[in-house]
Amino acid sequence: MSSPPIAPTTAGTSTRPYLIRALHDWCTDNGFTPYIAVFVDAQVRVPMEHVKNNEIVLNVGFEATSALKLGNEVIEFKARFGGSSREIVVPIDHVIAIYARENGQGMAFPMPTDNPPAAAPAGAAAARPPRLTLTDAAAGKGDAEPPPLLPPEPPTGGRPSLKRIK
Repeated sequence: MSSPPIAPTTAGTSTRPYLIRALHDWCTDNGFTPYIAVFVDAQVRVPMEHVKNNEIVLNVGFEATSALKLGNEVIEFKARFGGSSREIVVPIDHVIAIYARENGQGMAFPMPTDNPPAAAPAGAAAARPPRLTLTDAAAGKGDAEPPPLLPPEPPTGGRPSLKRIK
């Protein structure tokens, strides 16, 4: 008696790095500034003084970064924070959104599943879902400092914002 045929694996690799690269290209081609929102834990190398609620928003435009590598496993680049060059390393599964600063268009991704909020760096606040709002406080050209993450507030019909929906 023969055993049933084994079904091929259909999962494949994650689509997240491909979608991030595609949206980064779209932003660049249209003259927009690509920003990524990142869930921060011990695996992420970013300036911790800019992390709020276990998250950081980074400008990943070519003008704000050097040696940008949008890989399948990590995003790596160098950027200036407060005049000092810093090496940034973000695992792809920690990118929770990529969007255009100018109009908020982009895509949100699920939080990393293998990193509960308890795995956050010491001294960081408890994680909560972000409300990414684009503000005029966004960093100027050539600077990778992110706009602040604002607390939830009712929509006012003003500038567009990216809202993560589970």
